Amino acid sequence: MKFILALAAMIAAATAFAAEPLFKGDAAKGQGIVNQVCAACHAADGNSQIAANPKLAGQIPEYLYKQLTDFKAAAGKKAERENAVMAGMVANLSPDDMRNLAAYFAGQAAKPGAAKSKDLVALGQRLYRGGIASEGIAACASCHGPDGAGMPAQYPRLSGQQAEYVSAQLKAFRSGARANDVSATMRGVAGRLSDREIDAVADYIAGLR
Repeated sequence: MKFILALAAMIAAATAFAAEPLFKGDAAKGQGIVNQVCAACHAADGNSQIAANPKLAGQIPEYLYKQLTDFKAAAGKKAERENAVMAGMVANLSPDDMRNLAAYFAGQAAKPGAAKSKDLVALGQRLYRGGIASEGIAACASCHGPDGAGMPAQYPRLSGQQAEYVSAQLKAFRSGARANDVSATMRGVAGRLSDREIDAVADYIAGLR
């Protein structure tokens, strides 16, 4: 029953987000900010070569915008997503700057990645495509799509994402260190996954296309 209710909540949230207006941002202005602020860690085209840093190319713009705003602390209120490095990066960015960055990265072509562990990838595929209903673990594909393209505007693109980054984020959701997921959806899923299952699904996602 918990599994069914969680899945219903995901679908309802996605429907609400889908009704929002089309995202607007100036990619050309965003590129200027990327060259000054973002390229060293995420690469100029958003295809980061650093395993700990996420690839941003081709990401859903609404999702990117939300993450940027969540990294920024408001007056008298801590950031929704706490990260010392990113807090410094967004400190001087306006909402328009963030929209422009999101539009720029969303328009870049994402380069494919590859799974590395033959021992884990089969388990990762089962988790991604089917979940484990008996344990209340929803299939990743139910929200992020069978090819990892994501679901605008709430669920991010995962296809080809860095395995190390995905693993770290799932473990952060599991521990509660990251808590900016809508309706605690990811915390609920990750909280039921073991380290091996997390590493397996992260490796599978890296090669998903």
